[in-house]
Amino acid sequence: MSDAIKHECGIALVRLKKPLQFYKDKYGSAFYGINKMYLLMEKQHNRGQDGAGFASIKFNVAPGTRYISRVRSNQSQPIQDIFAQINERLNGVLEENQDKKDDVKWQEENMPYIGNLFLGHVRYGTFGKNSIESVHPFLRQSNWKHQNLIVAGNFNMTNSKQLLEELIALGQHPKEFTDTVTVMEKIGHFLEDEVSKLYQKAKKKGFSKKDASPFIEENLSIKKVLKRSAKNWDGGYAMAGLVGHGDAFVLRDPNGIRPTYFYEDDEVVVVASERPVIQTVFNVKIDDVKELERGHALIIKKNGKTSIKQVLEPKEKKSCSFERIYFSRGSDASIYEERKNLGKFVFPQILKSIDSDISNTVFSYIPNTAETSFYGMTEAAEDLLNQQKTAQILAGGTKLSAKKVTEILSERPRFEKIAIKDAKLRTFIADDSSRDDLVEHVYDITYGVVKPTDNLVIIDDSIVRGTTLKKSIIKILDRLKPKKIVVVSSAPQIRYPDCYGIDMARIDAFIAFKAAIELLKDTKEEHIIDEVYKKSKAQQLKTDVEIVNYVKEIYKPFSPEKISAKIAEMLKTKDINAEVEVIYQSIEGLHKACPDNLGDWYFTGNYPTPGGHRVVNEAFINFYEGNDKRAY
Repeated sequence: MSDAIKHECGIALVRLKKPLQFYKDKYGSAFYGINKMYLLMEKQHNRGQDGAGFASIKFNVAPGTRYISRVRSNQSQPIQDIFAQINERLNGVLEENQDKKDDVKWQEENMPYIGNLFLGHVRYGTFGKNSIESVHPFLRQSNWKHQNLIVAGNFNMTNSKQLLEELIALGQHPKEFTDTVTVMEKIGHFLEDEVSKLYQKAKKKGFSKKDASPFIEENLSIKKVLKRSAKNWDGGYAMAGLVGHGDAFVLRDPNGIRPTYFYEDDEVVVVASERPVIQTVFNVKIDDVKELERGHALIIKKNGKTSIKQVLEPKEKKSCSFERIYFSRGSDASIYEERKNLGKFVFPQILKSIDSDISNTVFSYIPNTAETSFYGMTEAAEDLLNQQKTAQILAGGTKLSAKKVTEILSERPRFEKIAIKDAKLRTFIADDSSRDDLVEHVYDITYGVVKPTDNLVIIDDSIVRGTTLKKSIIKILDRLKPKKIVVVSSAPQIRYPDCYGIDMARIDAFIAFKAAIELLKDTKEEHIIDEVYKKSKAQQLKTDVEIVNYVKEIYKPFSPEKISAKIAEMLKTKDINAEVEVIYQSIEGLHKACPDNLGDWYFTGNYPTPGGHRVVNEAFINFYEGNDKRAY
């Protein structure tokens, strides 16, 4: 997006199903799992660059030997930083023990990070500060292996306060108020409870305290722990966890909001937030990578047995459509096709805007992530131009000369690379007093391809705040002196905050919301703003399931086209000479392009969980009262 927003995290889990010697013999290194984790995380760095973390568990080491390793970083290049630390430690040990370079058993017992089970995480912070303490995986320690817990997730809980109160009611005293800590403590509590019950069973069977541990590990029901822990969770999540003795799990939310994919063969079990990441790293076919069903958990026991268990009742599938529009890598076969369709399906509106005059229109895109939807737009333009050519030739019949036919056939839509982002310049901007002047130069433009009689059509993934458009993009495009600038969003208007992992907490930041408010003022309907506030305020003490999204009434008096026109008016400053028009994808076009990801609450206000209604309610109250705090 031209207005970058921080978004959800990425998880990576690897379980090696063979002894480490197998990977040494077949792949040349006992570090096979670590190497695969590095690739899985690096291939998902698009999902988070505030921090990264890595944890590993060894299965078969003697008591008194460190069997859990963890490293986290919030440096500017966190993935590279943590693996540099890992490599430095490993190389240092091998340098001091050169005779052990091929001794896998010794390496497993004496070297950190080498293990059988690995969990990695990349993040953007959507809750709490970006301190090292906020970086996943989180670790809950115990002297009992089966009560150690490592947790990492791609999620946001809308009811963190309620979950905290439940922990307090259980007698706990949580050290932090973040949704990750709250979730981990919830799982940890019920893990301890299940272990305690199994210990009592073991005692009745005559097991000694020492011999009870294998019994507990074998009979521990991860499904039961998760079912009790997640009972009242409200949010979108892909929650991954490791238990100290070697069990592992990944749980997906009941609406399937956050993505989760897995692959298994006789050597490994792999989980990641994106399908092509697994395909690329393990060189497997698309059909071999499965999507974890909503409300289900992938459970891997220490003995290597893998199962899929329903933990929560699946609800209506509302997978996040922003995954398809922008967040996930476009190398996924389905996502690539869907993004092309987003460009294709918005083209009829573009055609209307340019009066079907393709010959005098230049098509381009900003930023690079919009390139795929641009391809869909170009295909639609080529199809239409071919129809126009056919009509011209048929109308001319035998009167057309060969030269004229050649001239008609040679006409092509004009696709150009118009704007290139200067990333180094963008990172330099820090001083608010000079920001506006510098922001205007964040993009370089291609001169000499746009004529004064041309329309200039620019497609973007999504228009969120409109800040970069107003202060930079439209200004530099206007230097090319086109007749008209048409800014196209392959996504619909963002009208409501997200609360399931995307950092869009403040409703007054959205250009579509600002436009609707201005339209209410223009039409002397400001009373609607006051009424929505009173209704929102009146339901603050209600339970989440009782809350209604009255913010929809802000948009109700106006068509999407009316709001788009107001946005264009707001984005065009006095020094812009060209006519400016803004076009958004329709909701119908979005659903047609992304039929399996119908989560659209940021566009429609139709939240999949009750907690979403509280978030939008609070976001509007914050706006009305001039409070700049987050809504969750």
